[in-house]
Amino acid sequence: MSSAGTSGPDHTLALELVRVTEAAAIAAGRWAGRGARNSGKAAAIDAMHRLIMPVPMRGVVVIGEGEKKDTPVLFKGERVGDGDGPACDIGISADDGTLSMAAAAERGAMYDPSPVLHMEKLAVGPDYVDVVDISRPVAENLRAVATVKGVRVSDVIVAVLNRPRHHELVREIREAGARVHLMEGGDVAGAIAAACPESQVDMLWGTGGAAEGVIAAAALFCMGGSLQARLRPHGFEQGGKKPEAGHDADTVLCTGDLVRGENVLFCATGVTGSELLSGVQHHSGRTTTQSLVMCSSPHTMRFVKSEHRQVARAPRDGFG
Repeated sequence: MSSAGTSGPDHTLALELVRVTEAAAIAAGRWAGRGARNSGKAAAIDAMHRLIMPVPMRGVVVIGEGEKKDTPVLFKGERVGDGDGPACDIGISADDGTLSMAAAAERGAMYDPSPVLHMEKLAVGPDYVDVVDISRPVAENLRAVATVKGVRVSDVIVAVLNRPRHHELVREIREAGARVHLMEGGDVAGAIAAACPESQVDMLWGTGGAAEGVIAAAALFCMGGSLQARLRPHGFEQGGKKPEAGHDADTVLCTGDLVRGENVLFCATGVTGSELLSGVQHHSGRTTTQSLVMCSSPHTMRFVKSEHRQVARAPRDGFG
């Protein structure tokens, strides 16, 4: 085995994984807007699995599309890659509504939140890592961010998933004087947008998928941002805080608890337009995608626009 087989994931692997997320996004994108989300998800999973298996790595899916009993491929514990190259933990989301994503870290470095399905998240960029605390009231965190940014609270923008469970959170943010940016898709795009200097979003707050929280943590790890999280076991909204499978709803998990190590990678390709990336676009004879590729070492962040040429098929029965 080559020396690469004993090292962690690197930027070369990131460029391999972006081909995987591109394929999944194109497959999912063909179903976008047709009212057949399950069909799009299935197509994305199949495309992602087909493209990830030849990737030169010894990957184990830690964050996947469910348990083995629930999905035939990309299930938790599945070994992916060609069996050579770096040993990695892999986190994937074939289609969260806006993005197809893959994250990689050194073996044993990625947190497994299962069987808890949801996670309360507070995501910020590098400038605000030391001034926010998910355990403190919403208004205090907003004032802290405004102070560091040098603006009024009314100039702070918080990304929140547009879900009924967030009605109270949205009310608190607005009563504190800040503005709310409601998102329709998944919350990973909002978490990353909070850490992008060019973005209008200053922070992301709210409850979303626990698996997506770990993938978002990988992205923020690469960006120097912060994700603070609290697991939300079944029944928490009704007042239950009973630990579930060793997880406690009161424990605050930080970025380094969710993903760690020297080498962390994150790739995402837009399925539909989001706060982060443009969606898949189809043209005559070609399809274009926009992707984000990030590495923690070397510390790089690339936006990649790809053009996928469509191979012309021979006409059937002699007719065009």
